[in-house]
Amino acid sequence: MAFEELLNDPVIQKYLHELVGPTGMPVAAAPPDGEVTDEELAEKLGLELNDVRRALFILYENDLASYRRVRDEDSGWLTYLWTFHYENIPENLEEEMYRLLEALEERVDYERNHEFYLSEPAGIRFEFAEAMELGFQCPETGAPLEPMDNTDLVGAMETRIDELREELNVEVTGSNP
Repeated sequence: MAFEELLNDPVIQKYLHELVGPTGMPVAAAPPDGEVTDEELAEKLGLELNDVRRALFILYENDLASYRRVRDEDSGWLTYLWTFHYENIPENLEEEMYRLLEALEERVDYERNHEFYLSEPAGIRFEFAEAMELGFQCPETGAPLEPMDNTDLVGAMETRIDELREELNVEVTGSNP
C-alpha cells in the first residue's frame, strides 16, 4: 500500500495523530520519497526543528522511520538522513489491537470480580473495601454511596472484546461467563 493510500485512511490518520500529536502530525502526514534531513523537513513544513525531531524520534521508536548518519569530512558534523517506513503501519496497528484486547480482558475480569459503590453527586466510584472504610459516605459531598450496577459497562466491554477477537481472528481461550 502506497503512503498516499495509507494516509487517506482515517484509522491510520488517528493512529499517527495519537503517536506524534498535533505538532508532529505535519511531519507524519508528509513523508517524502527517499531520504530527508530533519532540517529540510522543518524548513519545508515551516515547523520548529525540535518539533520535527520529536516527531521523527517517535516514528523511529515505532519502526515507522529509520535514519543513517553521514559525517561531513570537513566539519566533522553528523547529518541524519531519515527514511519513512509506513509499510509497517498495518502490523503496528495489529499489535495495538492485541494490546487493547488484553487490556479489555483484564478490565472485564476486574469489573466482574469487584463490587462498586457510587457517589452520584461527585461522580466518584469506590470499590467495596474503600466504600466500607468511608462508612459508605462520599468524602467530598457527604452523600451516601449507592451500590453501582456495572452490568452495562461489562456488556459494552464484552461486545468490544468480541469485535476485536473476530477482527484479529482470535479464538476464545478459557471460559468467559
